[in-house]
Amino acid sequence: MRISRTFPKLLVAMGLVLGLAGCGVNAIPSKDETVKARLGDVQAAYQRRSDLIPNLVATVQGYAAQEKTVLTQVTEARAQATHVSIDASTVTDPAAFQKFQQAQDQLSGVLGRLLSITENYPDLKSNQNFLALQSQLEGTENRIEIARRDYNAAVQDYNTELRTFPGVIWASTIYKSQKPAVQFAASAAAQSAPVVNFNPPAAPAAQPPPAQP
Repeated sequence: MRISRTFPKLLVAMGLVLGLAGCGVNAIPSKDETVKARLGDVQAAYQRRSDLIPNLVATVQGYAAQEKTVLTQVTEARAQATHVSIDASTVTDPAAFQKFQQAQDQLSGVLGRLLSITENYPDLKSNQNFLALQSQLEGTENRIEIARRDYNAAVQDYNTELRTFPGVIWASTIYKSQKPAVQFAASAAAQSAPVVNFNPPAAPAAQPPPAQP
């Protein structure tokens, strides 16, 4: 039985491929894909929140039209958050990523104000449509928190691979174009609990009648 001359070369090539795989040569692209997948989850959660806001604003406006300033701020913040987006290239650009996070944090802030003022309108608080929207929004905020946490975990795993052995070898040779990804950071407002006052403003003190000459 005659063995082809190419057979030993094929065995060497297969051994090399298996050896490289065992050394983690595929770890960087695999972890990079995980980061992108987790980023997609974050985007989906933020999009769900954005889709809920128009109906929420319209419902509140029907009961609290006088809160025009806050309603306008929510609408404008939603437009800004929708305009500033992220993609696979953004996660390695700290400035662009920060711009996206700031837009979303600003929207979170004005949404908090909107939900706070609704406490002053009993009829609105008992409206079934509002209650359903509020429940969906709370669920979405939980999804956003979980999605951001999972994304940060994936980024930490990916960035660690770029800096530790043997990943650092592949990062400096085969995957030179791969850059560290940026994590979500807690907003400044998240560092302290918000103070919400549901009490109506105090009536101004009565002024004494002017003294008679």
